[in-house]
Amino acid sequence: MKTSKTRTCWLLMASISLSAIARSFAADLDTGRIDELTGLKGKMNEKEGVYKVTFPRNDVKVVVDGWTMPPFMGLGTWAAFTKGAHTEAMVMGDTVLFEDEVNATMAAALDNGLSVTALHNHFFFDHPKVYFMHIEGEGAVGKLAGAVRKVYDAAKQIRATSPNPKDSFGAAPLPEKSSITAAPLNEIFGAQGESKDEMVKFTFGRPATMHGVNVGKDMGVNTWAAFAGRDDNAVVDGDFAVTEDQLQPVLRSLLKDKINIVAIHQHMTHEEPRIMFFHYWGRGTAKDLAQAVKGGFLIGGLLGVSSPLQN
Repeated sequence: MKTSKTRTCWLLMASISLSAIARSFAADLDTGRIDELTGLKGKMNEKEGVYKVTFPRNDVKVVVDGWTMPPFMGLGTWAAFTKGAHTEAMVMGDTVLFEDEVNATMAAALDNGLSVTALHNHFFFDHPKVYFMHIEGEGAVGKLAGAVRKVYDAAKQIRATSPNPKDSFGAAPLPEKSSITAAPLNEIFGAQGESKDEMVKFTFGRPATMHGVNVGKDMGVNTWAAFAGRDDNAVVDGDFAVTEDQLQPVLRSLLKDKINIVAIHQHMTHEEPRIMFFHYWGRGTAKDLAQAVKGGFLIGGLLGVSSPLQN
């Protein structure tokens, strides 16, 4: 009985101590500054030491499976701030976006010191399609709150220009039959691409282990790029397999060259090292697209990729 009382007392003291620490962390956050810079009124969770700003995405009607979804049911954007371990603060958040907003808001996040850690859907049969972009960052409260505001403003600017989400990237239509010339792309990538029906695909594996088993290119740990259309009017789509440390610089590289990021997620569990995958889509001339993707390949440390060709 004494042991049980002692354990209960210890747990109570620990709970009180953690609560006090959380309150101390919360007191260190300049919540007024967060409100000012984000343009939102947040709410403090004293127990967790977290200050959270939220807003419903109610500017566009979203229909899921034939039902008009209230924002309360999962269409809320949020950013949560807490005291950092090695910096003044840390922020994490989830941003509700439509397809034509994703790449501008992602660029705004990366350009202002935030990391983008996931991009995915939550629903099936949603109209318009809704995506969720997760962000995180560490640093001064003012810098983080200002960066979050830049992300939100990027989406608002797009909707101000076009109230209804677009249903395409707006590029010229692709020809029904592809006629991609493989040789220039082979030279750019320093590899022989796989050809089919005058389309060309390049695949590069990277080593990893999973449950003690070596996994690589043919087990799905690979980065690839596939080209279709014509040499002067082409599309590239593909997937990057990168480590956590490589994810942000490779995203920046592709966005800089106008390659659209369409998903960021994981494909496996218990892999070593942890591998993140992101999917992309780009339009332009085949050579320009290849050079843009190759820039990401180089940053991602893929072997067998030579330096960019000189014009």
